[in-house]
Amino acid sequence: MAKSTGLPESLSKLIEHLKKFPGVGPKTAQRFAFFILKAPPAYVKDLSDALLKVKEVIKFCRICNNLSDSDVCAICSDTQRDKALICVVEEPNDIIAVEKTGRFEGLYHVLLGALSPLDGIGPESLKIKELVVRVKETKPREVIIATNPDTEGEITALYLVKVLKPFGVKVTRLGYGMPVGADLEYADQATLLKAIDSRREL
Repeated sequence: MAKSTGLPESLSKLIEHLKKFPGVGPKTAQRFAFFILKAPPAYVKDLSDALLKVKEVIKFCRICNNLSDSDVCAICSDTQRDKALICVVEEPNDIIAVEKTGRFEGLYHVLLGALSPLDGIGPESLKIKELVVRVKETKPREVIIATNPDTEGEITALYLVKVLKPFGVKVTRLGYGMPVGADLEYADQATLLKAIDSRREL
């Protein structure tokens, strides 16, 4: 028999769902649940509607695979961006990190992961074929590989160099400043700025 929490079943269920959020432990989940419980009904309805809408309308941009609520994301639609410069990242979260630097004015391509042979993630599992087609069609002057500086990110970077070099495009990698094993998403702005400015050709 399961031990009673002393809480109503509906509240316990909400806490269990909140505990599944990344970085949210039992105590934080409980605080969130009580916050929701005490919040005005209008706020809770708005929160509920926002959660449902995200699942209903968010999709991947057909050009770069960034998250978008329309067929083409805001960055790809921006006529002021440098369309001859493409930054390749692993996940949509990484775009947010690079954008915060205020330095990069090109476009992006999201792979939706990194190569990991041990986990069975090969080139066909990522948006690499789409990147190759994009480079072939748009002929950018430079492709910046901004995969994470960990084992999977480095394997992915080396593979991308191999498949992109035949098209005569300049391929660069983020330079010093990014420590080995770090995730791009968690890098501070100063570190990312240094990495972008000191990128090296591969």
